[in-house]
Amino acid sequence: QVQLVESGGGSVQPGDSLRLSCTMASRTTFSAYAMGWYSQAPGSQRELVAVISSSGNTNYRDSVKGRFTISRDNAKNTMYLQMNNLRPDDTAVYYCNAHKRAWGKDFDHWGLGTQVTVSA
Repeated sequence: QVQLVESGGGSVQPGDSLRLSCTMASRTTFSAYAMGWYSQAPGSQRELVAVISSSGNTNYRDSVKGRFTISRDNAKNTMYLQMNNLRPDDTAVYYCNAHKRAWGKDFDHWGLGTQVTVSA
């Protein structure tokens, strides 16, 4: 059983920063997973924000490039999303995802989400 626990969300003003954390609490190997952050605004579908592969390669949604940084610490089984210069349209629930492909199958695990609200 893979459990993902997010933390670090909150209510901030435009221009502020937040750092989200996602810790994998399981006996599986965190380093084997590609990890990602997804956001879901009210009335919208869940969308990819950023992803980091098991080897550390990263990719970002265009709207967050230059403002958000995804990273991982395999020794702590934890992934981070540093969010700078936050904007009101960043407001959403942010979900942590762990993905790997093994034995011809895709394995995806999700956290419960953490709310980020950006307003003046």
